[in-house]
Order: sequence, then C-alpha cells, then structure tokens
Amino acid sequence: MRTKLTSRSQAAGIALIGAFAFLSGGCAGPLVLEQQVLGYDEVAKSLDEKLLLLNIARLHKVESIHFTSTSSIAATFNWTTSLASGQLNTAPNTNFLNLAVGASASENPTFSIVPISGQEFTERLATPFDADVFEFLVFQGGRISQVMRLMASGIEVQAPGGSFVRFIENDPRRPKEYEEFRRIADHLQWLNDQRKLFVRSLVFTETLVEDFKGVPSAEDINSGFSSGLRWRQKPNGNYELTRLESGRSVVTNFDPMALTDQQRFEFNERISRNPRGFVYLEIRPDGPGGNFPIQGAIKTRSMLQVLGFLANAIRAAEEFDVAPDPRTGDVARGPAATLKINVTDQAPGASVPSIHYGGQYFAVNDTLWDRSSFIMLNILLQSTVGKVRDVGIPITIAK
Repeated sequence: MRTKLTSRSQAAGIALIGAFAFLSGGCAGPLVLEQQVLGYDEVAKSLDEKLLLLNIARLHKVESIHFTSTSSIAATFNWTTSLASGQLNTAPNTNFLNLAVGASASENPTFSIVPISGQEFTERLATPFDADVFEFLVFQGGRISQVMRLMASGIEVQAPGGSFVRFIENDPRRPKEYEEFRRIADHLQWLNDQRKLFVRSLVFTETLVEDFKGVPSAEDINSGFSSGLRWRQKPNGNYELTRLESGRSVVTNFDPMALTDQQRFEFNERISRNPRGFVYLEIRPDGPGGNFPIQGAIKTRSMLQVLGFLANAIRAAEEFDVAPDPRTGDVARGPAATLKINVTDQAPGASVPSIHYGGQYFAVNDTLWDRSSFIMLNILLQSTVGKVRDVGIPITIAK
C-alpha cells in the first residue's frame, strides 16, 4: 500500500538528492583531469614515434628531415554541478521528486608547437653520440649487441699504443666488414650473458694538491666535501687534496676496479686520446673469451647516421643474417635487421607505431626485438633534442 510523503521524508529526499549532486560533481572533476592528462601524455608519446618514422620515411625517399616539438600544453579544466529546483509531488499513490541533477566538465587546451632547428640542434644531430650514452643503454639492461648494431658505425682496431690499424664498418654494403662486426657484437653479447663482460666508466682518484704545507680551514674542508673534494693528512703532517673522478667508458673482459687507482688513472689518460664518440674496447687474450681477442674502440654514430642507416636498411642496404664466430659460445642472436620497418600499401595493425607518408605506410615490425630497438631509438632522439627552446614565435593552437 502506498502512502503520501511526510514532511520529514520530503526533507530527507531533498537532502539525498543534494548529496548525490555534490558527490557527482566531486567525482567528475578528478576523473576528467585524470583522463585528459593521460590522454595528452599518450598523444605526446605518439607524436614522438610518428616523427621518428616520418624522418626515416623521408630519408628512405632521399628527402631532407625535420623535427617539430610540442614545447608546452596549457589546459584549463572546468567542472560544475547543478541541482535544478522542481516540484515535490505528494499526491496519493505517487512518490517521486521532479528535480534535475547535472554535472558537466569542459577543457580549453592551448598547444605551443616549436620547429626544432638552429645551429645547436643541427650540431647535436650530426655529432656522434657520447660514449656515456652507449654505456647508459647497456647499463639499463639493453643487449650490448643490439645497442652496438643501432649506435655503432663500426669498430676501429688499434695497436697496443692506440694507433689506428683498420676499421670494421657496420654497413651491409661492405659485406665482409659487416659480417666481422656482427660476429664481434655476438661475442660481446655472449660474454655479457656469462657475466664476464664489464661495461663501465673508469673511476679513479685525481690528486689536485699533492703536498699542502699547512692545515686547511674548516670552511675549505666543508665546501670541498660538497664538491666531491677530500683533504687527507699525509704521514709527514702535510695535506693532499683529491677528487673522485669519473673517466671514459670502457668495454673489457677484465674488471677495471681490480686495477690500482694509479693504473686506472693511466688507463684513462691513454684512452682519452680517442674522441668522445669512441667506447674503448679490449678483450684480452688471458681473459674470458680471449681466444677472440680485440683491442680498439666502438665508434658511435650520430642521430642523423642512425636514421640514415635504418632508412637504407629498408631497401637500399638491407641487413642479412650472420652466423656467430666458432669461438663464441651459445648466444641468443637477434634477427637480421637491427630495426625492421615494414612499408606497405595497407594500414598496419593499431598496436604498432606507424605513419602514412607518400602514399605508403611505414610501421615498426611487431616483434619484441624491433619494439625494444624502437624504444632505444626514441631514447637517442630525446638525448639529441635536449631542452626545447622557443625559436622566434611558436605556432600556438587554442581549442
């Protein structure tokens, strides 16, 4: 049996509706903000991927490259809740409230698009990567053979004194050298899998003041400590000032930390004659994998050279499979291509990065190897671009 609403139940109903309206507005705001922030992040990521593929496609078609960046996204979010007034019906056999509850959200984004150009960026684009970038990718878990195939233009073989002997180029257009390079990369990967390879920077103590006759002040000690400087009293009562120094990156089959501090210093002094784009490489005959000895340096590419290598590999200089050297143990080898870019007339699946250019689709091959190579490529791009500065008047788009 239905009854008419009492004044108390009317008030409770109105309070319930008001609470519902308040909660609806409170929940809508953060939810909209979360969705939009994640959405903008996904768009920025997709743009970086498409720009990489676009420039590979341009080089494939022998066209000039160009990069653009979204330097800033400013978005204003508004959300409101409304509880419209209405009539409370209390006629016999009825029990409903004629009220309107609403919540709305809106956004007003403004994008600043900056063409990346100028002398500074062009120099970074054409300058070989620093050896520290190579070390970083391997240290973060990248396969050293994969990093080498992507970043290295080849290996410079050197005499014990550091003089040039010959160059082994990582280019399929020089098949013999390319095969030798691939076998060295696989040998290093095998050593790394066996935990017998060391990829690190040389660390040593550099003496700045050898024999300070006096006592450093407390201020000198404290300020030096914050800068990595250390004062130490010597047996003769005088003091020396030292600094822990991080030197050049090396790839070896022996632990550099097993050397004395002086040996590491002299080691670093010797290999510092190489350019910053050289990663020193030494597989000694008396160490693990020493039946395949080599001494020299891994010469890194520039970002422009990396993109050109990947573009040429599509058709002009396709990579091919290379069997490991017999002196190398069992190693999980990668596929023939460092990063395979599929070029098709039909759109690829939505799960892989792709771009439509010149009437064709350029897409990353859908394998774990190719996806991880593409991630490395993206990291290399970010290290090349650096901080984006507005050049002139950026292109601003307001929605």
